[in-house]
Amino acid sequence: MKIGETPCKSIINSSGIEGVDYAVNPYIGCAHACTYCYAKFMTRWYHKGEKWGSFVDVKKNAKDCMLRDAEKRRRGVILFSSVTDAYQPAEKKYEITRSLLEILVDHDFPVEILTKSSLVTRDLDLLSRFDEVEVGFTITSFDEKVRRAFEPGASPIEERLDALKLFSDAGIPTYAFLGPLLPFVSELGFEDLLNRLASSVGRVIVDRLNIKAGNWKNIEATLEVHYPEILDEFKEASREPSVYYDLLRGKVRRILDERAIPHDILF
Repeated sequence: MKIGETPCKSIINSSGIEGVDYAVNPYIGCAHACTYCYAKFMTRWYHKGEKWGSFVDVKKNAKDCMLRDAEKRRRGVILFSSVTDAYQPAEKKYEITRSLLEILVDHDFPVEILTKSSLVTRDLDLLSRFDEVEVGFTITSFDEKVRRAFEPGASPIEERLDALKLFSDAGIPTYAFLGPLLPFVSELGFEDLLNRLASSVGRVIVDRLNIKAGNWKNIEATLEVHYPEILDEFKEASREPSVYYDLLRGKVRRILDERAIPHDILF
């Protein structure tokens, strides 16, 4: 893993993601190295020719930018993060995310966290001070084999579930982002996963896999090593339109309705 430092011009940036107004990305790159990650498109401008997941740049002046941006920006929901994970391993050393939250807690911005890292539990004390905050975890599968294959640098699923319960028990609103649901493999243990989530999240967001930003090459390589027997079916299911996802949508909705879990299905 190559870790460097880079300056930034701003840190609270407008976002087109539904439900949020801004995104804060304390790092460029992500050590979680998820093979399906759409943020691979960032290599058009940073670390050209390098493999996504092999580098992380720390935004060394992010705190100074936050001091300025928090005063200048209109009130709106801020997402940590959209093209990186604010709690990836580098955060344990550099604490950029925590330093930014320490500034934001004194300003009137609702904050939403979306991560795959149990490191976020370190900041429970700080997040508890926000008037409006929500902590979410991305979970692609309940199967650790799937997690190790597609999200090799991210926290184990059990750690994410334990973290969600910790925040929920502390009275902090929580949610799970179940996505991207990977054809066939994400269904392994799906109902058991929802049983675990039912008591520790306020809502669930579900999305499908989208082949974009050149991510198919990495997905295909992962399938060839770990799931060669479903490679062709996986590829067909990922196309648009997809009979597989049309059927999965109904199945997912039924399972969520049975457990009375509020949800949004994005496909």
